Amino acid sequence: MTDIIQQAPKKQILLVEDEQFLSTLLKNRLEKDGFEVTLARDGEEAVNLLKTVKPSLVLLDLILPKMSGFDVLEAINSDPQLHKAPVMIISNLGQESDIERGKELGAVDYFIKAKISIDDLIKEVKKRAE
Repeated sequence: MTDIIQQAPKKQILLVEDEQFLSTLLKNRLEKDGFEVTLARDGEEAVNLLKTVKPSLVLLDLILPKMSGFDVLEAINSDPQLHKAPVMIISNLGQESDIERGKELGAVDYFIKAKISIDDLIKEVKKRAE
């Protein structure tokens, strides 16, 4: 008889990123590290996915088609039907006012793309998604 090893369910990440290269890179890297990744390419798609997908963490860009990341955060805060997962912002917007606004709207972390390596971002995701 062979023993069946029960694997813990993979942690679900909702990645909201419209930039093709970065979204593919992040998705592949997160999957390699054992996460299940759902990709949204715009803010509207992210809000719709949060009605059905129950991610452990949302990685959210701010500059998106259809709805900005700020609008997505506002939608999460105002709609009780949306899954309330922790949100980490990954953005090119580095102004103090943008960072403050993101955190005021509920983001647990804010990373500026140009200032964080993929390796460091993955470490932060692992910490938050546990």
